[in-house]
Amino acid sequence: MKVLLFGATGMVGQGVLRECLLDPGVESVVSVARSATGQSHPKLRELLHSDFLDFSGLESQLTGFDACFFCLGVSSAGMTEESYQRITYSFTMAAARVLAKLNPAMTFIYVSGAGTDSSEHGRSMWARVKGKTENELLRLPFRAFMLRPGLIVPLHGIKSKTKLYRVLYMLLGPVPLWLYRLFPKYVTTTERLGRVMLQIARTGYPKSVLETDDISQV
Repeated sequence: MKVLLFGATGMVGQGVLRECLLDPGVESVVSVARSATGQSHPKLRELLHSDFLDFSGLESQLTGFDACFFCLGVSSAGMTEESYQRITYSFTMAAARVLAKLNPAMTFIYVSGAGTDSSEHGRSMWARVKGKTENELLRLPFRAFMLRPGLIVPLHGIKSKTKLYRVLYMLLGPVPLWLYRLFPKYVTTTERLGRVMLQIARTGYPKSVLETDDISQV
């Protein structure tokens, strides 16, 4: 399987990249990001790209993929709706529309979030924007799945790029991992997400939108 990965430097993306590189069924991984992952691996190739609203210049390098794992995202804390939508919706759709044209048979898996608002009309700004993004992705002509994890526990030394989250995880210590073991319907891990995404890319899933409970059962 040939995998295209967006957001490989973020917490979720780091976990997904790790699982892809460990999986013998993954032939290659191409990371598209603004900055390098800092990793070196025979399977890994990195495409550094600065304009996430325009991927036309990369089209020749974005063909021939079996799956795309889209893990790019930011916290909405302190952001205006316009700024959050630019990153969450506009960046995602700019990439997805190009990929749907070039790889119509691929599986596209988008990391969304628990509480996402599919109606696009709720009071929560981030949930509306995520819902709009999910709905647009599901209309594109490739096989798409939306993952809505709740609390995500970083494993294997992975750390969030968001300072607030890093401090929170540090203060909580082993508590998140205990919560994952006790309440897998509500908590997942970076390792679990990566493995689930690979499994769905291979075999699909009966539902196109997976909540944390579904993620725990794949």
